[in-house]
Formats: sequence, C-alpha cells, structure tokens
Amino acid sequence: MKLDWRVWLGVGATAVYLLLALAYVVAQGFEEFISLPADNLGSFLEGAFAPLAFLWLVIGYFLQQRELHEASRALRAQHEEIRIANRQTALQTESLKASEVHARQQAYVELAGQIRAQLGAIAGLLYISSQAADADADGTVSVEEQGRLFKELSANDTEVFSREIIYFYQLTPDESLRYDFFYGTPIRARHSNHFAQTFENLLKRAEEADEEYVFRNALLYNAHGIVYRILIDYREQAPPELSSPETTGTYFDLRLPGED
Repeated sequence: MKLDWRVWLGVGATAVYLLLALAYVVAQGFEEFISLPADNLGSFLEGAFAPLAFLWLVIGYFLQQRELHEASRALRAQHEEIRIANRQTALQTESLKASEVHARQQAYVELAGQIRAQLGAIAGLLYISSQAADADADGTVSVEEQGRLFKELSANDTEVFSREIIYFYQLTPDESLRYDFFYGTPIRARHSNHFAQTFENLLKRAEEADEEYVFRNALLYNAHGIVYRILIDYREQAPPELSSPETTGTYFDLRLPGED
C-alpha cells in the first residue's frame, strides 16, 4: 500500500524532532535527566511530545479529509453508474414498448386487409340487393356493370362498392329512398347490420393498436368509414326487428331467387 506524502513528512519530522530532543537531553546531561523527580520528568515529556502530538493530529486531519474526498468521489461515481443503468433500463423499456406497439400495429395491418376485403364483399351484396336491374330488384345496375364491379373487387379494390353506395347517397336526395337502400327489406337490413358490426370490430382493433388514433381516423374517413357513418344514421330509424343483428342475423343469403 502506497503511503501518503503527509505520512512520510510526519515520519521524517518526528525522527528529526526526536534526534534534536535526544541531543538536548545529552547536552543537558543524561544522568541529571534521569534523576529528575517524576513530576518534573512528566512535565518535560509532556511539553516535549506536545508538538509531535499536534503534528500527527494535523496529519490525521488531512488524511481523513482525503479519505472523505475519495469516498465522496466513489459515491458520485456510483451515483453516475446508477443513473446510467436507470437510463439504459428506461431505453430498454421504451424499446420493448416500441417493439410491442410495432408488433401490435403489424398484426392490425394484416388483419385490417382481410376485414376490409370482407367489408367490400358485404357492401357489394348490399349494393346489388337494391340496385341490380333484374326481376327482383328495381335498380339500374346492369348485369354487365355488376360483373365489372365484382371484377374490380376481386382485383383488391375493396372499396369499389362502398364508393358506389356513396355516389348513390349523393345522387339521391329523397330520404325515404336512402333509408330503403339500407333497411328497406330484411335482406338489406341483414347486410347493413353485418357491415356495421364488422366495421365496428375493425374500429375497435384499430383503437387498440394505435393510442394516437391514426388508424381509427383513417378508417372513419375512407369509403367504408363514410358508408358506416351514413348507415348508422338509418339504423337508428329502423324498427328493432331490422336494426338488430340478433334478429336479422349476419349471414350471407346466397340462394338464387325462387330457391328454398
């Protein structure tokens, strides 16, 4: 262990002082010194060693001050290490949270693509059920036009029928015709309720995947979202037997006209 320079200074000063004291005793006469009465000898020794005691007291003070300084520096270093460790822990926590959010958003994006395709199919059935120009509907959309729309739907244009519904809504100022489009028959009510229920499920998952509601707002303002917001206004006007999915069901009726 390396000694502090103050210790070496104290040892040297003590050695010099003792030599000087010994020389003084010899000069005064050693025999006379040892023949001094006990009280006089005690007073001499007390006075002789008082400077050494004071010297080592001062040296001890500075040594203690140095140790306290080193202890404080060690505590500061430990505090800095703890701060860095806490920062790293916070960064790791943020990284894990970001990874979790990214995974949740990625899962939502994959699911949303499938559900939007499902919404497109439901919107197609709803649109054709009222707009098809055949014996069972009074619409104006020809068979050729229906084929074109379904072809675009199969080509991943999932909002093609929702856009057609929006066009119909804009071009039809008559509220009774608008209502009839969504809830004029049990079949249309079933498709409308299925569309609303599916969209609400997707909306719920969008809110869970993104706390800033970016996904949610994007849904509400695309073609499917606009149809949903239009649809729920007429759902509130429909009687219970048509407005509730429990009564109308949410299954597709793919039977041809006249089939049981």
